[in-house]
Amino acid sequence: MATARTPGQGPLTGVRVVELAGIGPGPFAAMLLADLGADVVRVDRPGGPGLAIDQAYDVTNRNKRSVVVDLKSPDGPARVLDLAARADILVEGYRPGVAERLGVGPEPCHARNRALVYGRMTGWGQDGPLADRAGHDIAYIAPTGTLGMIGRPDEPPAVPANLLGDYAGGSLYLVVGVLAALHHARATGAGQVVDAAIVDGVSHLATMIHGMLAAGGWQDRRGANLLDGGCPYYGTYETADGRYMAVGALEPQFYEEFLALLGIEDRAAARKDVTRWGDLREQVAARFKTRTRDEWTAVFDGTDACVAPVLSLREAPHHPHLAARGTFTDHGGITQPAPAPRFSATPTAVRTGPARPGADTADVARDWDVPGLLPSSRNPQRKASS
Repeated sequence: MATARTPGQGPLTGVRVVELAGIGPGPFAAMLLADLGADVVRVDRPGGPGLAIDQAYDVTNRNKRSVVVDLKSPDGPARVLDLAARADILVEGYRPGVAERLGVGPEPCHARNRALVYGRMTGWGQDGPLADRAGHDIAYIAPTGTLGMIGRPDEPPAVPANLLGDYAGGSLYLVVGVLAALHHARATGAGQVVDAAIVDGVSHLATMIHGMLAAGGWQDRRGANLLDGGCPYYGTYETADGRYMAVGALEPQFYEEFLALLGIEDRAAARKDVTRWGDLREQVAARFKTRTRDEWTAVFDGTDACVAPVLSLREAPHHPHLAARGTFTDHGGITQPAPAPRFSATPTAVRTGPARPGADTADVARDWDVPGLLPSSRNPQRKASS
């Protein structure tokens, strides 16, 4: 039975996804699939899990539907397997072996649905000496070398929130993986397991840097390279009002325009002379301290100097370019990033707010033809047919 959807909801319209509820990269990956039009059914457990915020504000659960299943109850695994039998993709983020112990691992799922793409999201991966260990974003990115790249050389490595590990190295690689596997499944009829590990994804993000390191074009320490803040014309500078401007004037023509607008044209020769970078940085910093962030924004507006104001999360939606593109949207009273990327023929949108646990059970049971999801009081035939 086809899922009831309306046209124009994204290129993944018609794709069915089961998300076994968790926190972090798994829900974000499922949100991205939902933003792209997939019918994502989140299987919540009774009483959680969730962020330490009101679930009405957990926008990583937008565009999804929710059912509640207790996988530790006698009929819990069967209810999830019924969903898996009708799905294209399943996403879970348990420690290795947990899904198997709960009865919803790849083997029973593939027994019901040979073409299912089974996506596994973890920090350490499904094997290796640390596979069974707990962790969070910062501990996963630390051994990969990427955390050690970020920050000033005379300070501890800077913590990039949980964007680099959970979402860039985790969620995005899981989504790429399950969509590639879905392409294969539709061509061959055979599903497979996608092992998406944050340590693998984050390491992969640094591919170019490893090439530069091997070629001698990157020093293996913080704040000593072209793209890590070591270069005085690629970094951030404080302004007179305690705010910041970001500079990325790498190419010669952009560098020259940057110096001219800053008022230090006589420092052009310092671009390639690393011995003069320290002095150049001091001069650039001193110039930026003479005006406010908004004043400097006006100076560089409409130029190719590659300079931009550093905005806060609340300021970002009001930036003229982001506002013009609709990079942020308001839905249900919550300002949030709009779905990305964009598609010319199959546009995406925030269709619904965060799914409330269990609120969509009846609709999912009907649309996916899984009457076993309904409570026994609403499905009297279930006991007799079990």
